[in-house]
Amino acid sequence: MTATLDIRIQAADFDIAAEVDRLRGAGTGAIVTFSGICRDEDGRLAALELEHYPGMAEAEIARIAEDAAARWPVTAITVIHRHGRIAPGENIVLVVTASSHRQAAFAAADFLMDFLKTRAPFWKKEHERDGKSGDWVAATDTDDEAATRWGRE
Repeated sequence: MTATLDIRIQAADFDIAAEVDRLRGAGTGAIVTFSGICRDEDGRLAALELEHYPGMAEAEIARIAEDAAARWPVTAITVIHRHGRIAPGENIVLVVTASSHRQAAFAAADFLMDFLKTRAPFWKKEHERDGKSGDWVAATDTDDEAATRWGRE
């Protein structure tokens, strides 16, 4: 069975419950979600500004999702990543994986997030509450190390 892939990059927020409901169906025994939320960094951050490379970002995320679907018997994968200005407490990213059994759904979601953090062409800039524009945020060494555990460059 080929997994259904739904990759979206959008400025608008998303409804996590609605996205989960879309993946319910015959053969689905497990749905795993990861939602990334904008932190306030101890009150310092007013917003994150996310930029992406249109076309390339969708293609790279689809490639990562196809890789996950080839590794685990998932029935569906949804990845939604927002761009634009995002305030603390707002959604940034959603990964939803569906499978007959939980192990595959958990592993695929974990894999997807490790590679979204390190390989998807997004750039994040911090905007501080004091009105200053902060730095562009890079992937951390911890993010890079997490991605290496999957045996893929």
